[in-house]
Amino acid sequence: MQRGSPAGSGYITPVIQRATKRLLGSAAAAVDRAATIAAGRATARRRKKSPSEGLDHGQRMEALRALAGLYTDDRIPDFFRAPRRIEPKLSKLRWTADGHQILDASWPSRDATFVHDVHDRYHRFAHNQVAAARLFLGPEPRPVAILIHGYLGGAYKMEQRVWPLPFLNKIGLDVALFILPFHGVRADPNRNGTPPFPSSDPRITNEGFRQAMADLRDLTHWFRQRGHSKVGLMGMSLGGYTTSLAATLDSELSFAIPMIPLASVADFARDQGRLGNNAEQTALEHNALEAVHRVVSPLARKPAIDPKRVLVVGAKADRITPVEHARRLAHHFGAPLDTWPGGHLLQVGRSDAFRRIGRFLREIEVTPPRP
Repeated sequence: MQRGSPAGSGYITPVIQRATKRLLGSAAAAVDRAATIAAGRATARRRKKSPSEGLDHGQRMEALRALAGLYTDDRIPDFFRAPRRIEPKLSKLRWTADGHQILDASWPSRDATFVHDVHDRYHRFAHNQVAAARLFLGPEPRPVAILIHGYLGGAYKMEQRVWPLPFLNKIGLDVALFILPFHGVRADPNRNGTPPFPSSDPRITNEGFRQAMADLRDLTHWFRQRGHSKVGLMGMSLGGYTTSLAATLDSELSFAIPMIPLASVADFARDQGRLGNNAEQTALEHNALEAVHRVVSPLARKPAIDPKRVLVVGAKADRITPVEHARRLAHHFGAPLDTWPGGHLLQVGRSDAFRRIGRFLREIEVTPPRP
């Protein structure tokens, strides 16, 4: 049998590879769908119905228009505050064999809410009034990647398995695992169920992103003051949205890499069947919700950093934040889009994506060239 003939190995191998990718992609999509259904059922059992769920379409539209009025063009410039100088409390956990140290950093995080009516409700959980990150630092300051977790994530032990920390260290990066509001160590230990952020109340969601930006920019400013010449962000899912939003605020970011990102809160609500009872109502409520979240939408804001410093990574089989979210962000930032064949949870092919990230960081001279 001749090499390269239809029955030969040179032909069969690519065919098998394509078939395997399709099979794994289908499995990954099924895992995402099952997880979404299970999470929806669990949430429905645990949480109280929000006031908006008792409204008809006309009432919801009226309420959304009123909420959009809180974020008018003349008020948007005052929404995000400038970064502040912080002196984090640093708790040393351990030293590694190669002289690196692992520390937990925490610093105060309690600003007045933008919408005064939700101040007491937003700040009723004391644990969320302390920002937090776990740091993995070399003997001398190196370029640093701040990693941002997804929804329901943020537990340090879990995030240390989710992210390829040895790989990031090998290519020359210090790392910080940043904790979003109401997640991880910032969650109320006495509260059951899902975090208050993001919320069915758009005001709370907006306040959560506002607090996340304040904490994140305080941390990036601290790293620069500490001597890290290059500071960038990498985030998955909700963390991808957060990364994208920060890239519209901080022009000094050395890189921004949203991965399997959420791009639009309104799109997610629509795709989960939470808006309207028919196509017309859904479209109207979607547009109205987009208007409320415009103040925190990366797609509604002008990019602050050079497109050459942005790489967007999506998952072809993603059924939680479908690849269209990544595609829209890549288009908005004028950035390349890389994909893996798997899904949101079953991340088949992500090793290749991280190798692409490694090449990208070398190309933009964040990390040193390979020896």
